[in-house]
Amino acid sequence: MDINTVLVAKRRIYTLKGALATLSLITLLPLSLQIAATETEDVLTFYTLPTSLPAGIPGEIFREEPMRAGPPSANKAADAFRVMYHSANALGNPNLTTGSIIIPKGSTSTLRNIVVMAPGTAGPAFRCTPSRMIDNGAYYEQSAINDMLSRGYIIAIPDYEGYHQNPQSTYIVGRSMGAAAIDIARATAHHFNANVSEYQVAFRGYSQGGAASLWAAQMQPTYAPEMTVVGTAAGGVPANLAQVALPLEGQPGFGVLFYALLGQDYAYPGLSLSPYLSDAGRAAVSSMENDMCVIELIQGFSGKKLSDLTDINPLNLDRFNRIAENELGKTEITSPIFQYHEIQDGLVAFGQAKDLRTTYCSQGATHTWKEYDTDGENGVIRHINLVYHGNADVIDFLENRFSGIPASSNCVE
Repeated sequence: MDINTVLVAKRRIYTLKGALATLSLITLLPLSLQIAATETEDVLTFYTLPTSLPAGIPGEIFREEPMRAGPPSANKAADAFRVMYHSANALGNPNLTTGSIIIPKGSTSTLRNIVVMAPGTAGPAFRCTPSRMIDNGAYYEQSAINDMLSRGYIIAIPDYEGYHQNPQSTYIVGRSMGAAAIDIARATAHHFNANVSEYQVAFRGYSQGGAASLWAAQMQPTYAPEMTVVGTAAGGVPANLAQVALPLEGQPGFGVLFYALLGQDYAYPGLSLSPYLSDAGRAAVSSMENDMCVIELIQGFSGKKLSDLTDINPLNLDRFNRIAENELGKTEITSPIFQYHEIQDGLVAFGQAKDLRTTYCSQGATHTWKEYDTDGENGVIRHINLVYHGNADVIDFLENRFSGIPASSNCVE
């Protein structure tokens, strides 16, 4: 059994018995992932990029194949496809990335609502790829997929850039995530031989996915002006990486900080951790990329500091400039926003998320903010809890937006 299956099982325990809040981090760590057991070599080579970039417009599908929509209950409710599609990287240059399209069974002629579900942190190893996790019934946000399928939404899930053998995932890099999220909506329309202008689109996501969703909403008016975006639901948002990642030094979430630095390296050619790493740091990077998903990342690096993995501090001016580039809120969002956060989040600082809410409100956004107290035993568990606790409110927000009900705002309280 893999850890993502454990996370889904724990969510069910919460639903039935109200017990999710009592989870300890130890119960989430376990047992190594065995995701490749049911995968063929053809599945793994699907993610291999061509030797040269083919011509294509953003959202055009380069290749696709059927996959599973999750565990058996999801497969009964939906058809799913793994796709490689044209998008853009952090510098705006064309690239190819991958993701999943999940379609409720029944008449596709009546399906006109696309939810782009941007994944939360998956992890640096190739086996962590969200579409692979879904295909193997091991995706920790599967319950949200099931809820959306029951409402007849088409679900488009980007993997983000860089998931393939010898992975180079550009973790938490805004413009790369935003383009991947927007372009998988276009790819979904392309799957139906249609234009995305024929659909209503909403973005949703939690943690990394919350940031990706808001980046997509910020970028959409100029990057995809043909798209009708009805709203964005974003939880646990890391809006300001200087205020989120850097304070994780020496904390349980240090692995997220180290992964963020590695993700920047793959996004920006001018950055490289390699000259700064000690032997321990090089071994850590190798372990991360070979076999670590998010829970192993938290477990394996809990309490570590950069000085444990580097000979020289890598936080130079060039890196700080890239961190600043990835701060949300510098572009207004014209469609409605539902933003939510755990008040004692131990991975993604509460204050910087509330500051983002203030920024969007000052720009005139239609913005609803909600604070949650999930009563977890520590800040990491509280962050994990809200993956599930927030889903009902997100579904209500999506239902109202797709139904054309005017969005409210609580910017003035």
